[in-house]
Amino acid sequence: MWPALTYNRDTLPFPDNCVPRVTYEDIRNWDAFDPARHSFAWDEDEEARLCSLVREWVPPVLSGMAGWWQGERWCESQVDAIIRERYGTWAWGWSWSYRDGGPIGNWVSGPSSVTTPAETAERVVAALLEWRVWLERTAQRFAQLAPPPDASPEDRSWHLERACVRLVTHTLDSGADNAWRGQTAIVLGWFLTSTGMDRTGAAQAVENAIGGRFKSWVYPERTLIESVGEDLAVGLTGHAPHQDHPERTALEDLHDRY
Repeated sequence: MWPALTYNRDTLPFPDNCVPRVTYEDIRNWDAFDPARHSFAWDEDEEARLCSLVREWVPPVLSGMAGWWQGERWCESQVDAIIRERYGTWAWGWSWSYRDGGPIGNWVSGPSSVTTPAETAERVVAALLEWRVWLERTAQRFAQLAPPPDASPEDRSWHLERACVRLVTHTLDSGADNAWRGQTAIVLGWFLTSTGMDRTGAAQAVENAIGGRFKSWVYPERTLIESVGEDLAVGLTGHAPHQDHPERTALEDLHDRY
């Protein structure tokens, strides 16, 4: 009798085995996601090429519930590696579904989104473009909300408090469902590093301000969001933000329109 063939698929040259995994430390690094640092050329030819690559990894027979969606999850892993290898780490969030606290609505998960090769490729493309647009809008918000370089400690405190409030709202408005608070911490950390803070200091400042006060599945009251914003500002500047500056009314109105 011939011996049974055995292999370890973790050592085969699948895309997922060839592309390094993204760590939480990588995700905290705004430089790796900032659209200004990572160009993205997209046209019909590129879309066709990506669709072709995705279709190759959609199983001809899906596992479904009986197979615990192993084939669908495996397909998602291969596609994720293809996307990150082709476009870079910034593309990591293409599959960060709103169900997992992310902003993406075009892709939910392997079990839910992997179907036929054509449909799966279409969803992947839509999710990738959705993620890129979200990153670009987030970067735009960072630029709008950043304290001026020459701001006094009092003015910087006001800008940081307002930025925190608006970025928490930005996260909530993205449609994130469960675990939205994780996205909030990441976005706030990105914002602080975009203003010049180091990642460790930014992460600690965010943790000190939030400190378990946000709960998954619970939409925070406006007063709680503003309290977190004030604590973040005071923790970073040592000054309480002043809200009664009439000359800031126009700036408040500008930010509220976005």
